[in-house]
Amino acid sequence: MFNAVVNLGDVGHAIQLALAPAFLLTGIAGLLNVMAGRLARIIDRGRRLAELGQPGGPKLNDSQNHELGSLEHRRYLASAAITACTFAALLVCTVIASLFLQVLLQLDLGWVIGLLFTVATGAMVIGLGYFLREVHMATQSIRISGPAKRGPQSAR
Repeated sequence: MFNAVVNLGDVGHAIQLALAPAFLLTGIAGLLNVMAGRLARIIDRGRRLAELGQPGGPKLNDSQNHELGSLEHRRYLASAAITACTFAALLVCTVIASLFLQVLLQLDLGWVIGLLFTVATGAMVIGLGYFLREVHMATQSIRISGPAKRGPQSAR
């Protein structure tokens, strides 16, 4: 089954084919880093609010209770986004492994590779959708108010 004499040109070609998915992994890793950072901030803010509502401490007002509920929903969305993108990364790793197996074992895995890549792309779309929803919720739930708004001319 395993051909001991593998053409070095075939291995080089497999490495070339695997480069694009490897770069995709780098992009997914960057997205996961951003998503994990957002999730950490959501959790930290939720913990601070939850500590305020501890017995013996000050009672949470309606606004803080509403924010706590919003943070819980955002935590769910961020976690789902991370899960979907991590699944996509795992599938991309499987694509890379399949490319090498195809060359080394001289198997026809084209349909498997195509299916894995399609599912990986779908998982990324789902993950990015969850992430977009979480970002949208964050921008809708938090209103920054401060001093009167000044235009660029009045800042001088």
